[in-house]
Amino acid sequence: MKGNIYLETIPLNSIVKSAGRPPKNAVPFIGYPRPHPSEKDKILLVYDPLGVNPSLMEFKTEDLLFVEDIPQAVTESGEGIPLVKIWVRKGARGVLMEPFEVDDPIQFINKSRDKQGRLLLEGKTNK
Repeated sequence: MKGNIYLETIPLNSIVKSAGRPPKNAVPFIGYPRPHPSEKDKILLVYDPLGVNPSLMEFKTEDLLFVEDIPQAVTESGEGIPLVKIWVRKGARGVLMEPFEVDDPIQFINKSRDKQGRLLLEGKTNK
């Protein structure tokens, strides 16, 4: 967590900071961390920040067990986006918020299923 100022300032409870091995009782998520605007015991993670449809994930900080810095993502204009891999305790509850186009009808369910499949695949390949 060398370069991630936000994660260095929140109360990290029992998070292991980039040392040792990730816990086996956790699942990894990669994204750009942000403070929760109103709940100090939660973290927001912008999942796929440079993708076509980035999503926002919310986790309780007490459910974060391990954090790793990973190489920054870079925008087309050359701006760096610090990314982390957070390991969230299995069984924890997270909230996934994703953008959708307001139209009639809304095609939200299929996109959610695609994202669910991608998250499941990433979780298996990151172990």
